[in-house]
Amino acid sequence: MTSLILRRTSNGISRRVIKALAPLSLVLLSGCASNWLPTSGPSVKGLEAAVATTPDASLIELIDINSSVTRRLADNEKKQYFSNGFSASLDATYVVNPGDVIEISVWEASPALLFGTAPSFAGLSAVSGGTKNTSLPEQMIAKDGYITMPFAGRIKVAGKTLATIEAEIVDALRGKANYPQVIARLTRNSTTNVTVVGEVSKSIVLPLTPRGERLLDAIAEAGGVKQPIEKTTVQLSRNSVVRTMPLEKIIQDPKQNIRLSPGDVITTFFQPYSFTALGATGKNDEINFVAQGISLTQAIARVGGVQDQRADVKGVFIFRFEEPGALTLAQAPKATNEDGKIPVVYRLDLSDPSAFFVAQNFKVKDKDVLYVANASSVEFNKFLNILVSVIYPLVNAGTIAKTY
Repeated sequence: MTSLILRRTSNGISRRVIKALAPLSLVLLSGCASNWLPTSGPSVKGLEAAVATTPDASLIELIDINSSVTRRLADNEKKQYFSNGFSASLDATYVVNPGDVIEISVWEASPALLFGTAPSFAGLSAVSGGTKNTSLPEQMIAKDGYITMPFAGRIKVAGKTLATIEAEIVDALRGKANYPQVIARLTRNSTTNVTVVGEVSKSIVLPLTPRGERLLDAIAEAGGVKQPIEKTTVQLSRNSVVRTMPLEKIIQDPKQNIRLSPGDVITTFFQPYSFTALGATGKNDEINFVAQGISLTQAIARVGGVQDQRADVKGVFIFRFEEPGALTLAQAPKATNEDGKIPVVYRLDLSDPSAFFVAQNFKVKDKDVLYVANASSVEFNKFLNILVSVIYPLVNAGTIAKTY
């Protein structure tokens, strides 16, 4: 470089200035320049140095993206599916609980000893073949789980099926009524229900029935979602377990349309996911994507690809806080955030043709940072421009001094 500049000037003073600066340029080129040259982020070597092999040297994990890594991440994502996180079995024992409202109807053979002269309710009293029917007023099950039955006293019904309640009332009336028969009917289900909120036409509390309502049944009862299906995410909360899936995936995979359980909370929301692109990409920006997700290949394309003049194709990185279950670590994680997730840097080498196939299976997640490092030649060119900008004013000053 110095000899090139020397050939471009014949001034003796300028030659001496350049020769004096030549040793300095060699020192800077040896690596010191990287500490003060402007750059968009760490280089590949800088990241490798930050993630050293000694256990205490770094707080992040550096993982090369390959087929085994993408397969492991895909398997971990499937563990978050509703079908894997929640029981899909239907509880055949449909019971009543405090707060529910039930109606008791009693049939008594003729001659009716207890209920034959009782007033009828709601027009349900009838005489048929010598039998008499009486429907008692609706009762809300008390906090202690009891209802009151004429001539039978207080009967505990909470936690029991309707058939069990019918049998117990018949036993309590046997010997008092003439061949009694009982039908119990649930008129208002106040406890066995699910809640649907969020981006739906109307928020509802949906009572569950013995047929076993499913997730999409509840969303349909709420009038459907307001946003397009491909942009809607569904969150299901059951006890202490919370899982989230794209609505489109639930529709496409019937196994994810699971049966609901009492107390479930379904939240549908429009949440535009996004990743941030930095470094030697076509544009540095926050890029939105829909709930269905995108691959790393699509993410790179959305930012205009990598810049031919700047990018180090061996230095495409994804910065992410990863779930511990998605990683296979030889030792305990070096650090975790407040949610227990591990800081991870995934690296992709685009100089390998097979990397493009791998990138199609690597899913970009919400809040990921896509960073493409500069090539080492870019840093050299920056330094060269700075050095020349320092040398040429001195050369010109020497020329002017010699002239005068």
